[in-house]
Amino acid sequence: MNKLGFIVSSVLVALALLSSTLFVVDQRQFGVVYALGQIKEVITEPGLNFKLPPPFQNVSYIDKRLLTLSSLDPEPMLTAEKQRVVIDWYVRWRITDPQAYIRNVGLDENAGAVQLNRVVRNAFQENVNKRTVRELISTRREALMSDVQREMLAVVKGTKPWGIDIIDVRVTRVDYVEAITESVYRRMEAERKRVANELRSTGFAEGEKIRADADRQREVIVANAYRDAQKIKGEGDARAAAAYAEAFGRDPQFAQFYRSLDAYKQSFNKKSDVMVLDPSSDFFRAMQSSGGASAAARR
Repeated sequence: MNKLGFIVSSVLVALALLSSTLFVVDQRQFGVVYALGQIKEVITEPGLNFKLPPPFQNVSYIDKRLLTLSSLDPEPMLTAEKQRVVIDWYVRWRITDPQAYIRNVGLDENAGAVQLNRVVRNAFQENVNKRTVRELISTRREALMSDVQREMLAVVKGTKPWGIDIIDVRVTRVDYVEAITESVYRRMEAERKRVANELRSTGFAEGEKIRADADRQREVIVANAYRDAQKIKGEGDARAAAAYAEAFGRDPQFAQFYRSLDAYKQSFNKKSDVMVLDPSSDFFRAMQSSGGASAAARR
């Protein structure tokens, strides 16, 4: 029994010792083998590898993929015209030489991101100081990103290379600081209101002009219509007078009698009317005249 236990224990120890000497490097990583704190080997190809058991040798891993560093809390920068702006950016970078990276930067990706963030901010600050806001927003934006990338490469590939490569630098937003942004928005709002008021005033003036022209045309049309109506009425009255004159000229006595009847009709059209007249006046001549009565009887 003791012999069986010894064999089992020996097998377990051997398996544990063997597992401590084997390690797998993923295709997304570099495998860095340390021997007593010194870099012994850097494994770049994925697969199963061997090393001495701890503490003689240890292994750590560094990401070999394309990494992204973004601006988290950007500080205001001064442009060429001394305007304070805030720039959001991101950098794509990759570890290419693990040994140089570990010696000059750190043991993991976070160490590189911290130091690279400082380099990016300094490069942006230096280049933003040389450009105006207009250039940063439109005309020289591509040149800004190219200059920042070139300065970063000069730092990371200088006398003490960092073992990294800067793939791309991009600016995602350029804006004024909050205090200036509010004043800019207020000026924009005031300008829009001014334009709106100007358009309203122009529209009101055009409306008044149209209404005045319509009123003038209405007066002209009414005046012309009244003129034409009076002309037609005058012609009608003239033709009526001519017809009356022709008809009355044939029988003057009947004409006089007809006019008297019309006068009576106009005078006695209401029952409540009271008239005080002299019976001997000419107004009642048609009633008193036998000729008028006989004429009336003939009619």
